Amino acid sequence: MTASATGRFDPARVAQLSGRFTPVTEEVDEVSLVVEGELPAGLDGVYLRNGPNPRFTPIGSFLYPIDGDGMLHGVWIEDGRARYRNRFVRTPAVIAEERAGRALWGGLESMITPDEREVGPELAHTFRDLPDINVVRHAGRLLALAEGACPFRMTPELETAGRETFGGALPAGITAHPKVDPVTGEMAVFCYAMEPPYLTWSLIGPDGTVTRGPVPLDGVDEPMMIHDMALTARHLVLVLAPVFFDLSAAMSGGSLIDWRPDAGTRVLLIPRDGSPVREVSDDAFWLWHTVNAHDEADGTVVLEYVQWSRLSLGGSGGGPNRSSLVRAVLDPAAGRMRRTTLDDARVEFPRVDDRRIGTRHGQVAVAFDSERSPGLLPGEFDALRWYDTGAPGTPSRTWHGGDLSVGEPTFAPSPGHAGDDRGHWLAFATDRTDDSAHLLVFPAEEPENGPGARVRIPVRVPLGLHGNWLPTEE
Repeated sequence: MTASATGRFDPARVAQLSGRFTPVTEEVDEVSLVVEGELPAGLDGVYLRNGPNPRFTPIGSFLYPIDGDGMLHGVWIEDGRARYRNRFVRTPAVIAEERAGRALWGGLESMITPDEREVGPELAHTFRDLPDINVVRHAGRLLALAEGACPFRMTPELETAGRETFGGALPAGITAHPKVDPVTGEMAVFCYAMEPPYLTWSLIGPDGTVTRGPVPLDGVDEPMMIHDMALTARHLVLVLAPVFFDLSAAMSGGSLIDWRPDAGTRVLLIPRDGSPVREVSDDAFWLWHTVNAHDEADGTVVLEYVQWSRLSLGGSGGGPNRSSLVRAVLDPAAGRMRRTTLDDARVEFPRVDDRRIGTRHGQVAVAFDSERSPGLLPGEFDALRWYDTGAPGTPSRTWHGGDLSVGEPTFAPSPGHAGDDRGHWLAFATDRTDDSAHLLVFPAEEPENGPGARVRIPVRVPLGLHGNWLPTEE
């Protein structure tokens, strides 16, 4: 199809293109931000967050949270002061559309691609890059991550340096949610694809060199959607919910996504040393995000995650779909998993202190829909909640944002305290009354008492997806 074949798509009817999600197109630099309260001493680094932000009004379709151009929002903090910068991830498609002054590619479901007259032979009839999910730093590389494709390397000041293939070793790309082992510095990744091999995994050393993979996974015989993973000292943990891609249906005007609950959900335990993969399975469920995982001495693996009864893209259709915080004990000897609900609240974006990845963790922070705020859009949250999932009864603490819509919480450890959980939780927030935006800074000791500092952002920051605190490197 060409860009003229827009069909009946109406962007005004997409919830995640309106309200607090409305895209911004201006790139802004502000060197001195207003701080309410006091930024913690020793907090030195940058908080970066990515998210879908179409450069131009979408055509054809828009499927949240997969579609959309990447935009990075950064708040640099040093000596109690803060500055802000936002930049698009300038993929070849974004550059071509900026030249044209309009959208040339449609969303994933529309299959609209530009022809040679519009973009030249190299880009004609190709699909656009979508590095709009997450942003991480590893081996000195700052990477804007797509759902399952090559990331784009960014400069420290958020300019786009180009597509990253890890020296040509991973030309198909990686996941949007890699996991870095805090002990070894090794980064574990996977990648799903529309053509064989449909699912592969890899390990990237602390110097950025691919040390294993891409290794194809047997038993995955058609394209599947897998958003996140978990990592333990011995395993990669991949949850294969029954979500399949149906390209033939999409080409004929049907849905790209095929939910097949009768197939159940499988969990692959992939030994990092390359030994045989083991599998457990259970009734169908979907997860967007894991909390963390760890190995037990008896050979089982404990996985915590946010569970959904089914996949819902765009936030509507298919009836009720409540989330819950779940702990699963994966028993490869029995081939089964035992699931326990820790909280049936409507939560998402779970995070732990990343220094605890692969081991038993302390606090778990989530974005929480308290159901106190009428009119929230799908994917919008008005509170944050913290759990101690290792304690009996899973005690929780909640901070209600009032008129604020809040995003994913991210942990910033206090320098010099590697052995404990001292630090702060950071999250962007947007005021629903005036669209003003803040970076909120919560003390980890008593976060339910509210932020100790609020950094005023000079422009609206749309609700987005994932980010990280990147301390200043020595």
